[in-house]
Amino acid sequence: MLFAMTCLALQAAEADNITGGRELYLDFCATCHGVNLEGAPDWQTPGPDGQLPAPPHDETGHTWHHGDAFLFGYVKMGGQAVLDDLGVRYDSGMPPFDGVLGDAEIEAILAYIKSTWPPRVREYQAARTAQEHAERTR
Repeated sequence: MLFAMTCLALQAAEADNITGGRELYLDFCATCHGVNLEGAPDWQTPGPDGQLPAPPHDETGHTWHHGDAFLFGYVKMGGQAVLDDLGVRYDSGMPPFDGVLGDAEIEAILAYIKSTWPPRVREYQAARTAQEHAERTR
C-alpha cells in the first residue's frame, strides 16, 4: 500500500512539473519556438542574418536527438556557448537563460517538451541521454 501511495505521489509531482513547465515554456520559449512547439516558419532556411530561425521542439524537430545535459546547457548557457565549447562552428541565435530561469525551471520546461513526444521519440532521447552520460563519466 505504501509503495502504491508513493508511486501516486511521484506521478502527481511529475504532472505538476510538466504543467509548470508548460506555463514556463509559454512565458519564455513560445515567442520563438511556437505555442505548440512548432518552431518558426521556414526554420530550416537561414534568415538575412545567416542564422537559422528557432526550430520546433515537437517530434518534427531535432531537439530529441540530443541528451538531457546538452539540452539543459543549451538553454542555460545559450546555444553559442555550448557550441563553442564543443568546437562546433555555427552561429546560434539561442540566448542564454542563466539568471532568467533557475535550474529547476529549465528542467520543468524540458520535462514539458519531452512529455509531448510519442513513445518512440522519448525512448530514443532517453537512450541518447544515457549515451551522453556514459561519455561524460569516462
